This record gives sequence, structure tokens and C-alpha cells, in this order.
Amino acid sequence: MKPFFFLLFGTVLLAQPQPRYWQQHADYTMNVDIDVKTFRYSGTQELVYTNKSPDTLKRVFYHLYFNAFQPDSEMDVRSRTISDPDERVGSRIEKLTPDETGYLHVTSLLQDGEELNFQEEETILVVPLEKPLAPGATAALSMVFEGQVPKQIRRSGRNSKEGVALSMTQWYPKLAEYDHEGWHTNPYIGREFHGVWGNFDVKLTLDKKYVVGGTGYLQNPDEVGHGYGKKTKKTKGKNLTWHFVAPNVHDFAWAADPDYIHDILETESGVTLHFLYKNNPKIIENWKQLQPDTAKLMSFFNNAIGPYPYKQYTVLQGGDGGMEYAMCTLITGERSYTSLYGVISHELAHSWFQHVLAFNESKYAWMDEGFTVFLDALGEQSLKGNMGAFTPSYDDYRALVSSGLEEPLTTHSDRFSTNAAYGTGSYDKGSIFLSQLAYIIGTDALIESLQRFYVEFAFTHPTPNDFKRIAEKVSGIQLEWYLNDWTRTTNTIDYNIKSVTAKGEQTEIVLERIGSIGMPIDVGVLYKNGVQTVHYIPLQMMFGEKPALAGVSGWTVEKDWAWARPTYAFTIDAPFEEISQLRIDPTGFMADIDLTNNVFENTQ
Repeated sequence: MKPFFFLLFGTVLLAQPQPRYWQQHADYTMNVDIDVKTFRYSGTQELVYTNKSPDTLKRVFYHLYFNAFQPDSEMDVRSRTISDPDERVGSRIEKLTPDETGYLHVTSLLQDGEELNFQEEETILVVPLEKPLAPGATAALSMVFEGQVPKQIRRSGRNSKEGVALSMTQWYPKLAEYDHEGWHTNPYIGREFHGVWGNFDVKLTLDKKYVVGGTGYLQNPDEVGHGYGKKTKKTKGKNLTWHFVAPNVHDFAWAADPDYIHDILETESGVTLHFLYKNNPKIIENWKQLQPDTAKLMSFFNNAIGPYPYKQYTVLQGGDGGMEYAMCTLITGERSYTSLYGVISHELAHSWFQHVLAFNESKYAWMDEGFTVFLDALGEQSLKGNMGAFTPSYDDYRALVSSGLEEPLTTHSDRFSTNAAYGTGSYDKGSIFLSQLAYIIGTDALIESLQRFYVEFAFTHPTPNDFKRIAEKVSGIQLEWYLNDWTRTTNTIDYNIKSVTAKGEQTEIVLERIGSIGMPIDVGVLYKNGVQTVHYIPLQMMFGEKPALAGVSGWTVEKDWAWARPTYAFTIDAPFEEISQLRIDPTGFMADIDLTNNVFENTQ
């Protein structure tokens, strides 16, 4: 039997720019001294905060992420009480000794030279302002802070399992975001982030044996050397100061180790790729192979979504898996090459979503993770020829539905009852939102929607409705029903070929909607002579139709199917005996939870 298959994605073109939203702005200047023996650090932070909102702000909030790495913290308690804890965390925080914990404390804070009172609430610093910040006004917030790098447990920390000395993420007092929804002051329980756009000027002083890489452009390469440039003069003392500048980012991360190898690759797009990894003979070959492949991924993502806006990207061995940060990523390096490539593909893809579009991950983790999984799979299909690249997401989603653990994607990322529901929902069901949207509006319309969305909403923290409106404008199809049912409920899709009946020289097909979610339906017809055709049934509340699928010899548009009607009948102008097979959704991109009732085989 010949299988039905239609290639989903092809060549793409770039869209053109458009509108903006108001955003707060924060410029950071930090000078930090790190003691690599005690893993303690101290620093100053000059933050110029511009209130671009229409509101007068009477207080501000900072994130103090490292305070989560202490026994009995919210992260610790949550990890010990959730039914399926992340094995990387488990009960490890509870067992930390005082010299292994993490902390981040502010010791002094001034507003325009006036001393401020503040209150530390575990991972949130509450700061009443001495003078309310009016719309359009700017405040200079001067801070002194100190911290201790925790034993590496989750993302951040010292002395990882692979021997990386410092994985410095979520390490500094970070201003919380204030937007049209108000303050976003989520405690750090181990999941997602949200931040204010701004410019970073950061000086890191530490043992001169250490090699440093991360967010931003290094300003003094000839002074620090270590693969960045030639040292032009001898440095006095035991330490070196690394000076980085990062424009228009919402975070700053770095890693350091005395045994890093540092390789640099210049790409055709003008982006400089940096790779910093341990001098471990077992991994060097894989990390060398990774470099040209990362350049290919960068080129593909640029063409698929839009240009990466920075001139540098750094891949750092560190952390506990893979995690994206501004202009860089930390990934573990002792992997098979297939795994190493897969992780860098995913983390690099995040740059277009979490670090340019920058969704509020806490509220819309499914957009950040899901869109990234989709782009990752698109690259896997196009660059590696893996035509099953999207399949794992559908398999995982169906398994989650069967488990009974599924929760709506609108659930706050920290509030999911299980890690399984969060992970499969955010990554897999979020990815299906896009691949299934291609089924609804057509592949070309989906790609154009993503490209327009990227250009029009870059650096703005867009919401799900922003993307929905772009897709509606591009496709001419109404999509509120889809956004609502797929992301705000746990309703499912299930269609059935209820009956196939010979009617003389025609054949009548009756379909049945069993699941709660209505969908447009493609019914593929495979004739015994090998001809393939599709009968397309639009969903009435779409108020539009997608274009015909490429590669189909016959495309027939049937009358609309109204959602409230559970059954639908149509007729094929062919005798029953000439039909070999009928199949609902021959592309396989509709996430029907029961595929056993989607196919009719004519055994006569």
C-alpha cells in the first residue's frame, strides 16, 4: 500500500518590519570581583532605569536568584514535594552545607544619591523608592552586593559534574520587568525567566589563569588574551579584568574555567562564533565537529525566521544540560555527537525567540520552548533530511493525554502539578501549535507569519494574541477558536470515519467529531490505480480556506463543517470499488489523539 505523505516545509523568504510596544529600559554597569578559591564575589551595580510606562512607580523589585540554592528555599521545598522531581535537583539543595549554598545579598542601595530601605524576600528584593518615578523619568540606582556561587545543581553553580569551575547564570541582582500587565515578581523556583531590555557594561575580575566567555562583546581582548587576542603587556598581580559590553539584551551570563579551550569561527553572515570547552581528549573531536555545524544552523535559522541581530554568539561547556542566555548558551559537553548537535540546535534556536522576541516564559513557556522545538525540528528536517523530525512531539503529546496529567498551557510554568505536564505541554504541545497551524492555514502562510512576527515584535515581549493576529492577517483565516482550544483548555482532537457507503457510481463518506476541538479536515483518497486526491472540509468558524496541498493531483473543497454538528457527510464521484483507502489528515500534522479510526481500508 502506498503511504500518504506530503512535505510540510520548503523554501522561505524574509518579511518586512512594522510596529512597536512601549518597554521599560535598564542600563547596567557592573564591576565584580570573584574569589575562585572561596567562590564568593562582591560587586557594584549602577543601574539607570527609564520608566517608559504611563504609570508612576513607587517601588521596584529585583531578582536574587542565588538565594534559591539554600536548604528550605522554595526551590528546595518544591523539588522535594512534587511527585516527579527533576533528577538534577531532587533533594540536593536540602543537603548543601553553608559553604556550598548560594546567596546573593544587597548591602547598599541608593536612588539618585539618596539611601533606600529594602526588604529581601528570599529571591525577590522589594525596594520602596525615595522619590516615585514618574512616566518618562529616569532614576540612577546605585547598589553594592555580595554573593556566593552555589555548588552546581541547576543551571548555575561551581564545579559541575564535568569539572567546569564557574557557570554564572542568574548571578547578579536583576531588575524585575514591569510592563502593561504590571510587575512580574515571580520567585525563582527553578523554571523560567522574564527581564527588562537594556545595555550591559560588565567588568569581571578574577584569577588570570581562568578563561571567560559569555554574553556581550569583549572590549579588551589584547589585554586578557586566552584565545581572544595577544597579550600586549604583562599584567601585574594574580588577576585579570574582563570587560564585556552587551547592547539591547535582557540578561547577562558567563562561564569561566582555567582549562577551557577557546576556538573562534567567523560565519558568512558576519556573526563570530566562540566555543569554550574543557581540554578533555574525550570530547575535543566532537566540539571541533560542532563548530561548522553551528554555523550551518545559524545560517538556516537566519533564513527561516529572520537575521540574528548580534555579531557574536558563544557556546560554553557548563551548567547541567542546556540553557539559553543572551548571545550565548551553556551546555554539557560530555555527550555523543548526535546529542551535542541536538542540544546546540535547540539552544541556538532559542536566540530568535527567548532573546529577541523574549516571551514572558513564566506565563507562556509554551511559546518560547514550543516555538524553539518547532524551529529545531525544521532545521533537522531541512539540514539532516529527517522527515520524522516532528513526530516525537506528537508521540509525547498523545502519551501525556493518555496519562491524564495534561494541564492547560496557560498554567503558570511554576504551577504545573507535575514536571511531565510542564515539559510535554510546553515543549511538545507548544511545538504542535505551529506544525498543526501549518495544517490549518498552509505552510507558506505559517512561515510568513513567523517571519512577520519576528520582525514586527522583536524586542517587545509579545503575547500569544500578538502571534494569532499576525497569522490571521497573513492567512485571512480566523484563529481565535484555535488559540483558545489548544492553549487554554485540555480539549482534544478526535475524528472518525464513521461509514463509507456505495451509492451507485458515487461513494458517500460520513465523518464524526468525537473530540471537543473542531478542525478543518483533509480526507485523502487513495485509488487502486495509484492516484491520490484530497477532499478539504473547512471548519466554518475559520471563515476562510487554506491553499491546496502541493503534490496532490486532485483538491476538492467541500462545504464548511459547523463545529456544533457532530457528523458530516460528503460524496466522492467515484465508485466504491475503485477506492483503496481513505485517510483523515494524510500529512499527519493534525494532533488527533486516536489514529486507529482515521483510516478506512477497502478490502473488497
